[in-house]
Amino acid sequence: MTSKSNSQVLRGLLISLLGYAIFSAHDALVKVLSEYSVFQIIFFAMLFSYLPFSLVRITDARSLSLRPVHPWLVFMRAALMVGALCFAFLAFSMLPMVQVYVLLFTTPVLISLLAVPFLGERLQAVRGVLIICGLIGVLVVLRPTPQRLELGHLFGALSAFCGAGAAVISRKIGREEVSATLILSPLILNIILSGCLLYFVYKPMELFDLCLMFLLGVLALLGQLFILTGYRNAPAAVVAPMQYSQIIWAIIFGSLFFKESVDTLTIVGAGITITAGILMVWRESRVSLNQPVLRSRNMRSVSAGPLPSFEAEH
Repeated sequence: MTSKSNSQVLRGLLISLLGYAIFSAHDALVKVLSEYSVFQIIFFAMLFSYLPFSLVRITDARSLSLRPVHPWLVFMRAALMVGALCFAFLAFSMLPMVQVYVLLFTTPVLISLLAVPFLGERLQAVRGVLIICGLIGVLVVLRPTPQRLELGHLFGALSAFCGAGAAVISRKIGREEVSATLILSPLILNIILSGCLLYFVYKPMELFDLCLMFLLGVLALLGQLFILTGYRNAPAAVVAPMQYSQIIWAIIFGSLFFKESVDTLTIVGAGITITAGILMVWRESRVSLNQPVLRSRNMRSVSAGPLPSFEAEH
């Protein structure tokens, strides 16, 4: 790799780190706005960020044919992506940020597990050990008992599962479906769902809260753009592990704004899950043909579709 390529990879790494930091600020803002229904928050997030971002993405698509090759799988993927976003927002409104991130960080573990029956990946010993370690890390953080478990934990786990399911479907059909279809389908479904439910859950907003909703959209837009740029400048195996930097921001934001404390076992458990996820990414970059974890990008983005990547240009 040339020095120019090395510089490009470093730039991609730093840009992706900034993108994930922005998404952490976005998630903290979701928690700030938790007095409103999650569907009201999502509706305005769609309005202020995902909609314009998706329209810009579609203008880069080679084909604007929206007729899916696999309509049921496209719909299932869209429903799972909408579920991942809704459940994540619900979890952030109910739980400390660190706990939510640890639950969301099980997504690569679940992707690896689902890739065995649905993508034909082999469940080798190393993969099995990493999956078990990732789940052990979650158990260390949550220390599940009837007294400790809350509804928010279920929502966080459901978000991870939905994100993993959507990622596996994306790898299965991504080469046959055009970008416009994969981008628009979850966006339209989300707008329809949140728009319909908004009639029942809408709560009048003061100007300041409306500005926060707008800021939420701006942060989501910037986060997506920076992460997209990161993948264009650096290999997926370099960029993907950067998502785990969000645990640091969760500790900082949780302490500064929500008076959330983090004990030793939480740090240990998060470390176990993060290590398992990073090793899974590293291993997948070398032995997997499908690479479902590496290619999943940010599954909480309802405008996710096939993205231009560093590997495609080199």
